[in-house]
Amino acid sequence: RRYGLWFRLRKLILWLLGMYIAIPFLVKLCPAIQAKLVFLNFVRVPYFIDLKRPQDQGLNHTCNYYLQPEEDVTIGVWHTVPAALWKNAHGKDQLWFEEALGSSYPVILYLHGNAGTRGGDHRVELYKVLSSLGYHVVTFDYRGWGDSVGSPSERGMTYDALHVFDWIKARSGDNPVYIWGHSLGTGVATNLVRRLCERETPPDALILESPFTNIREEARSHPFSVASTIYRYFPGFDWFFLDPITTSGIKFANDENVKYISCSLLILHAEDDPVVPFHLGKKLYNIAATSRSFQDYKVQFVPFHTDLGYRHKYIYRSPELPRILREFLGKSEHEHHH
Repeated sequence: RRYGLWFRLRKLILWLLGMYIAIPFLVKLCPAIQAKLVFLNFVRVPYFIDLKRPQDQGLNHTCNYYLQPEEDVTIGVWHTVPAALWKNAHGKDQLWFEEALGSSYPVILYLHGNAGTRGGDHRVELYKVLSSLGYHVVTFDYRGWGDSVGSPSERGMTYDALHVFDWIKARSGDNPVYIWGHSLGTGVATNLVRRLCERETPPDALILESPFTNIREEARSHPFSVASTIYRYFPGFDWFFLDPITTSGIKFANDENVKYISCSLLILHAEDDPVVPFHLGKKLYNIAATSRSFQDYKVQFVPFHTDLGYRHKYIYRSPELPRILREFLGKSEHEHHH
């Protein structure tokens, strides 16, 4: 009996060892696996919400649109008006909401992170906070997320964001337009703003919440990544696990992009962030703060202490947030009008 047990145990150990060695080769041969893990667009939480009905999430002053950035690509968009327009918004159609962008309130284009949809709980809570502070909030699901049609890619996500930005600008008159990216959305945000600055139509400010430097550094230090914990000391870790991400055309090079961005920049990061380590946000700030492209603009880093427990996605809970935004964006609005 003891021999039979030892035989089974040895078989299990050999099987585990075989898997341990096989997984890196599988990832290397199928870069699409890594791409899926970066985007997590197949994770739809909360599962049972109807994205056509933002009012089910308590967003009674929100309209659901569909835009078409390219042929065969349709993206779902939510537009939440400032709380002051809440009563007027009741029962109004898409045309009313589009025209409301021309009213004298600033607009925030919000670019969400990976996994989930525009209806994710922490995202909805942030829209409510921003609306109560007097902002229009326009957000959308990139192609391949939520009910948006298409296949995810960094290029596609950036193009979708550009399309929505231009759509807002065509309707918002002289009102300031700010871009807010969270987590993976910070990569889309800096891609977008770099393009906008290159074509000389920069936004009025850029806000990065829980940003990283680039996707390789984020993947290497992501504490939830099984690969990084089990394989961190595996010979050729970068070659097996990080190179396939780059091979898939995924860079999200915030550290490179900030060198080409010329508008005010605000970075918000919680010290206890378990997904994007705090030191990556700080490192990005240091790169931006010393970049020549920002020499005429305000660059600010706001840390949130570990004791507050805001982690990766709860900075919207900060009672300080309204003041931080007022002081920072008030300055950009001032620059905008003079």
